[in-house]
Amino acid sequence: MDAAIWWVRRDLRLTDNRPLAAALESAGQVIPVFILDRRLLASGFAGEKRLSFLSSGLRALDNDLRARGSRLILRSGDPVQVLAALSREVGAGAVFAEEDFSPFAVGRDRAAGQVLPLVLLPGLTVHPPREVLKADRTPYTTFTPFNKAWQARPWPGDPLPAPRHIPTPPALESEPVPSARDGPSSSFFPAGEAEARRRLEAFTTGPGAPVYAYADNRDRLDLPGTSQLSPYLRFGMLSSRQAFAAAIQAIDRAWDHRSRRGAETWLNELVWREFFISVLYHFPEVRSRAFRPELDGVPWLDDAVGFAAWSEGRTGYPAIDAAMRQLAQLGWVHNRARMIAASFLAKDLLIDWRQGERHFMQHLVDGDPAANNGGWQWVAGTGADAAPYFRIFNPVLQGKKSDPEGAYVRRFLPELERVPDAYVHEPWKMSAALQRETGCVIGVDYPTPLIDHALARQRALIRHRQVRSAKGQAP
Repeated sequence: MDAAIWWVRRDLRLTDNRPLAAALESAGQVIPVFILDRRLLASGFAGEKRLSFLSSGLRALDNDLRARGSRLILRSGDPVQVLAALSREVGAGAVFAEEDFSPFAVGRDRAAGQVLPLVLLPGLTVHPPREVLKADRTPYTTFTPFNKAWQARPWPGDPLPAPRHIPTPPALESEPVPSARDGPSSSFFPAGEAEARRRLEAFTTGPGAPVYAYADNRDRLDLPGTSQLSPYLRFGMLSSRQAFAAAIQAIDRAWDHRSRRGAETWLNELVWREFFISVLYHFPEVRSRAFRPELDGVPWLDDAVGFAAWSEGRTGYPAIDAAMRQLAQLGWVHNRARMIAASFLAKDLLIDWRQGERHFMQHLVDGDPAANNGGWQWVAGTGADAAPYFRIFNPVLQGKKSDPEGAYVRRFLPELERVPDAYVHEPWKMSAALQRETGCVIGVDYPTPLIDHALARQRALIRHRQVRSAKGQAP
C-alpha cells in the first residue's frame, strides 16, 4: 500500500497510538488528518474552553509530527466526504482510526465504514466495552462485577513507543488550526502529549508520589490529591493503556498497605471511566433519559431563578458556589465538588439533572459524554449502579469534611477571605457585628442560602418515595 490515512479523533498523541502504528506498518506514506465536524461545533455541546484546549492540542500534535518529518492536515466538513476526497487525492488504501463508543461516534463510523476502507483499533479504552460482558453476553450495569471482570481480562501488552519518523507527502493542503483563547483554563491545563506524560509521571512516580496517598486525599478539595489528567484522557493526549500501566506499576512499587491502597483506589477510578463508557455504548438512550426508566417520572421543578443561582455560584452555600465559580473560571472541577454541586441541583432544588449535565458539558475542558452523563445520573440516583435516592449530600457537612479550613472556598469566593474557619462553610451564622468586621454581610456581600437544606432534603425524599410507590416499589 502506497498511502494510508491516520484519522485523528480523540488520540492526539504519538505514543501508544495503535492506528498510527498500523498505518505506518501498512503503507509507505501516512497522512495524519483531523476533521472539524461542523455538526459537533453547531451542537451546542462543544464548549468554548474545550474547543480552546483542543486547538492547543492540535498545535502541539502538529509540532510533534513536524519533528518527525510529518505534519497535521486539518480539514473541515462532513468526515465521510472529507475522507473520501482525501483518499482519492493521495491514493490511500486504508483509513485507520481509534474506535470511539459514544452514540454519535458509532453512527459516524458506521456511515464511514460503508464508504471507506475504515479500520478501527483500540486505544480509547483498554478493553472495548463489547469484550467486558457477563457470562450470558449481556452488559454489566453495576460497577463491582464489571470491575472484577475487567481486571480478570488479559493485559493487552505494554504501551507502544512513539515512532521516530512519519513520512507524509509535503504538498497536501491544510486549513490553519483555529486559535485558542488564552485564559485561566489554558494556563491550568497546558495542552499536549508532553504535558500529559509529565503529569502522569509526577502523580505516579517516586516514593512521595500523590498516587500513594490517593485513597486518603482524593476527596479533599483543598489538597492536590488527584491526578488532574481527565482533559488529557478526554482527548487522548494520554492513552488509557498508559494510565493503567502507570497505575499497575505504582501498585507493584508500593511499600506498605496504605501506599498500595492509594494506587489500587486510583486504578479503580480509571475502571469507573471504562464502566461509564460501557454503559453509554450498550445503553445509548441514557443520553436523553434516566437509565432507570421508572425514575423518569420524578416531578422536576421548572426553576429558572434557582438554576441561575446554582450555575453562577450564588446559592449561599460556599462549597457549591466555589465549585460553580471554579467551573466557570477553569473549566474543571474536583470530582467531589462536582458531586456536591450536582446533588444540590438535582435533590435540594429538584431541577432536572439533564439541565446540570448540559451546563457541565458546555463548560468542562474534560467534558465527556459518558463520564458526564454517568456522574450526573449516579448523583441523581437515576443511573447504572447509582447512589440510592435517599443519599443527599449536605453541602455544609461536605464542605467541612472536604475543605476543613476553607482554603478551597476562599480561593474562588474572595468575599469569604476574612471569614473565620469556624464560619467559612456557614457564614450566615456569624453575628451581625462579625459580618461587618469581616466585610461579608450576608445578603449584601454574599447571598443568604437559597434554600434550607434540611427542608429541601425532606421534600426530595417525599418526591422520590411518591414516584417509587407509584411504580410499585418499596419506599
